[in-house]
Amino acid sequence: MTAPSSGLRDHLGYWLRRLSDEVHARFEKQLAEHGVTVAQWAVLITVYRGDATTTREVARYIDIDVGAVSRLVDRLIAKGLMSREPDPASRRTLRLALTDAGRDLTPHLVEIADRNDAHFFAHLDSGRRLQLEEWIRHLVGDTHPESPAPRKTAS
Repeated sequence: MTAPSSGLRDHLGYWLRRLSDEVHARFEKQLAEHGVTVAQWAVLITVYRGDATTTREVARYIDIDVGAVSRLVDRLIAKGLMSREPDPASRRTLRLALTDAGRDLTPHLVEIADRNDAHFFAHLDSGRRLQLEEWIRHLVGDTHPESPAPRKTAS
């Protein structure tokens, strides 16, 4: 007799996607009150912290297509939150910069992100939360717990 096949809810991937969807949906709703999407938030916080300063660097840092980042930056520019500025060291490179409005808004968005994380993960003590993060990083192949230094590439 053949063993019964596993069901949808028997797969860890299903539960990880459900958790991701819940975290994302709640965060997206809160960011929408400020006219920003989760994808736009990722660009804003990356530039705000100096983790990346060009479209190509941002794409590499948040692991999405350069064209997608360019479109996100276009939307952030239209909202008055970001600008593209010439790089004095390279005529071909444009650096991403936050406007005054972007610099003022981003710390508020950080608070929202922190509260959203706390909503879902505060019940984990700090050791278990770190362990969960390390397991997830390992499973997705990111073994760098610290933010990598910005790469110096042309965009």
